[in-house]
Amino acid sequence: MSFVTGASNDADTHVPVKNSADIVNDHPLGWFHGRLAACSGGCAFLDGYILAIFGVAMTQIGPEFGLSAAAKGGLAATLLIGVFLGGTFGGYLTDRFGRQRIYKWDIAIIAVLSLASFWVDSILALVIARFLVGIAVGVDLPIAPALLTELSPSRLRGPFLGIFITMFFVGGAGAYLAGEVLMSVIGDGAWRWMLASAVVPAILIVLMRIGIPESPLWLAAQGRVEEANAVMRQVFGPGAVVDVEESPTTKPTRYGLTAIVRAGYGGRLAYVIGMWMCLIIPVYAVFSFGPQLISAMHLEGRASTVGAAVIEIMFAVGCIGALLTVNKMGRRTMTVWSYGLASIPMLGLAVVSNAPALWSAAMFVAYAVATGGMEVMSYVYPNELFPTEMRGSAMGIVHAVTRTGAATGTFLVPISLETLGLQTTMFIGFLITVFGLVISILWAPETRGMSLSESSNIST
Repeated sequence: MSFVTGASNDADTHVPVKNSADIVNDHPLGWFHGRLAACSGGCAFLDGYILAIFGVAMTQIGPEFGLSAAAKGGLAATLLIGVFLGGTFGGYLTDRFGRQRIYKWDIAIIAVLSLASFWVDSILALVIARFLVGIAVGVDLPIAPALLTELSPSRLRGPFLGIFITMFFVGGAGAYLAGEVLMSVIGDGAWRWMLASAVVPAILIVLMRIGIPESPLWLAAQGRVEEANAVMRQVFGPGAVVDVEESPTTKPTRYGLTAIVRAGYGGRLAYVIGMWMCLIIPVYAVFSFGPQLISAMHLEGRASTVGAAVIEIMFAVGCIGALLTVNKMGRRTMTVWSYGLASIPMLGLAVVSNAPALWSAAMFVAYAVATGGMEVMSYVYPNELFPTEMRGSAMGIVHAVTRTGAATGTFLVPISLETLGLQTTMFIGFLITVFGLVISILWAPETRGMSLSESSNIST
């Protein structure tokens, strides 16, 4: 695990030796890792864009097809059901067959399906298109953060994963603004252009991903150590080799949920799912029905769409603040404080009846910024708490289960707004957030400064 960095014919000259782990951790941030973070974060951008653009498109789809509130919720949830299936199988596939192999084509499929959405002529065709897009998105979601984790120095792991989730909200804000522009320019029928517009970022991401290598930790876990070391030298320079403690070189015989439970990781999987579920249900409610929720706060028309975009930008601001401080504050502290702070504006929205628009907007912004810590940790924890041979499967299962919760919340939000009102809907969101706070106080671990081997073997 060490190597000679220099040589000399002088017998009295000491040859400097540097450990390979130090080479990796001391490696300066350069073009490769910037590109890796960008094309991995591009998946999250596309996820956020596809989800939010449909929220805007729904303002035209609903009236055009005469959809009820329940039908709107069911149609919006179709994408998330697809993500459930895609995440379930995508995580298994990425552990079984590698990160890079699937990484090359799944975004291209999203591009094709998004473009095909332009020509749908019935609700059934739209449901099928959204479902297939969801599967393709779900397949990619466990791969991109796993590859980013396994090709990053430990000091960059937390901030880089924070970039991933930040791009989700940037994508959402971009979608709201793009949707507003398309409605202004095209008018009736703009929803077709909105759904097809995802092809543009998808193609850009496909081009950025060309040439990204396979994860060296995954290669080593398959017993392909020489290939793994070749990637290490390509990324980190001469002398860098894979750390066998980070990724044992015995090929796994089981993958997926069975392997995770049998290896004793079921408890931490349950915690990660629980903390992420308490985050994603209220966030997806805001995300999927941003314009409608803003309208319920007495902002109408263009103001509702722009207001929703501003809220998404505030989510991104919260994530940026969290990714810049996650290494200093620590994982557990950030998670607990984020849940605690996020519960306050949710309560403020619930208890102040007939609140003026300014108060409601301020509470939504405060909630968006406060969630930054748990947003970042929702990607850090599942990638740090599981070993290489289970990382993709764990991330896929977490995405699958939590998106089921998000789909349920998305389905119920329009019904709740229509029957219970904004105040009660926000109180339900408050209770969910408080539950996330409680389980984080009880079970959130601290993994700051640990190698992947150390963090995946701590007691939780």
